[in-house]
Amino acid sequence: MRSNKRRSKLSRGLLLQYFLTVAGYIVFLVLSVFIASWFCSLFNWDGNNLVYRALRLIRYHIKSFVGILTLIGWILITYYFISKPLRYLDEIVSAAEQLASPAIEPIVLPDAMAITQHELNLVREKALRDARAAKDAEQRKNDLVVYLAHDLKTPLTSVIGYLTLLREEGQISEELREKYLSIALDKAERLEDLINEFFEITRFNLTNISLQYSRVNMTRLLEQLTFEFKPMMTNKNLKCKLIAATDIMVKCDANKIQRVLDNLLRNAVFYSFDHTDIEISVVQNDTETIIKFVNHGETISKEKLERIFEQFYRLDTSRGSNSGGAGLGLAIAKEIVEFHHGTITAKSKDEMIEFEVKLPAS
Repeated sequence: MRSNKRRSKLSRGLLLQYFLTVAGYIVFLVLSVFIASWFCSLFNWDGNNLVYRALRLIRYHIKSFVGILTLIGWILITYYFISKPLRYLDEIVSAAEQLASPAIEPIVLPDAMAITQHELNLVREKALRDARAAKDAEQRKNDLVVYLAHDLKTPLTSVIGYLTLLREEGQISEELREKYLSIALDKAERLEDLINEFFEITRFNLTNISLQYSRVNMTRLLEQLTFEFKPMMTNKNLKCKLIAATDIMVKCDANKIQRVLDNLLRNAVFYSFDHTDIEISVVQNDTETIIKFVNHGETISKEKLERIFEQFYRLDTSRGSNSGGAGLGLAIAKEIVEFHHGTITAKSKDEMIEFEVKLPAS
């Protein structure tokens, strides 16, 4: 509707200019005839003078003469005002070609089409952004193939290696057999985790998430989570402190929020210095519940913090198989929190890393 109003405004402007120009030309023509008649009356003309004869001929056929001049003027004015919107159309066609193949240079239109120029440049800029985003998405997809091959190959190679040893070594002690089986099982479980993680992000992208809300005891949920992570924390001599009031109740989808908390605590463990503390705090007020995870680790740069919730982005560029997942956990966490109409943020300073989740009260 707004675009139609703008187009009609431009059309009305052209029509008004056209009628004013035609009216002005007719007025000019009539005044010119009167002025010419008055000017000619100031002189005594010789009857044989060619100019006098021409003027007398015009005077006798003044209506025809004025009519012909009016017709000629009207044709020229009409041609000009018809060609003007056609020139505008040519400009729009040229601008559309730029939109079809966005260039760096901005679109420039006549002053009368300044609003259209602005809107087309906005569309052009969006097209450029979309093109860059598509290129980045394609690159991420290509990276995903490489990452998938690497992350799946590493534990799979270990599983095959240890199972091969078990098959080929006839004389092997029960202790060594148990060790090989334990390692093979650990690697197989790692492989399963990676596959599940890729399926999880695909499911979140391709389906509409349906939240099953219930009243959840956030304090108990975090207590259970920290207990489950004790073996992982023991390996790095980490201690986890939970600071929360007794029985903090939150309305949310328990399974999905548990996935968020699991991802955040897992990251805290992976990226913590040995022999340090992980602190989890929960604060609730009338409007929201705030959950924070704070750990001691390498300071994350601002550039990395801006991308930390992107799919397939990992802080560990070396991509060791034991240094976390495929870069999907935080992306999944962000989607879940946003489906709950909440927010999740990250900040890092002075070898401290903090993730904050805010969930609305209702």
